[in-house]
Amino acid sequence: MLPSLAAPAWEFIHPRCARRRREDIDEVEAMIEAGELDVAREELVWLLSECPDFLEAHLQLGLLALEEDDPKLARGHFGRAVELGFKALEAAGNPRPLPYSLPGNRSFFESAKGLVHALLESGRKGMAVDTAKKVAALDPADPLGLIRLAAGGGGGKA
Repeated sequence: MLPSLAAPAWEFIHPRCARRRREDIDEVEAMIEAGELDVAREELVWLLSECPDFLEAHLQLGLLALEEDDPKLARGHFGRAVELGFKALEAAGNPRPLPYSLPGNRSFFESAKGLVHALLESGRKGMAVDTAKKVAALDPADPLGLIRLAAGGGGGKA
């Protein structure tokens, strides 16, 4: 995953394997809407086996884990997505800004929000605050309210 140089703001360019599987994520979302959580989970795991850097698949698995009250598993999926994003940014020289408003950045920021939530649910407020500050620095508008979420100590689903 690489940030794009095309605009003054940076946007992640997701791996080719993730871009080719966008329709699969649309199908997974339909499965979730229909309550077919086991089938959706199996599809997401398969997608990750084919494309381990697929942020959207990690995001969706993290959200499913939160719904099933498994913050530890959620933390693993959200954390992996955030880790992949930060590695890509580091490789690119830590460019800024990385606005949430750009479509390629949304799964990263939404995974970060899920991670903050899962950390709070696991009693790791300090880590949640640190994560929120680090991610919010990439988009100072903090449109997902990461700083507020971490400071409040939880509440509500990611």
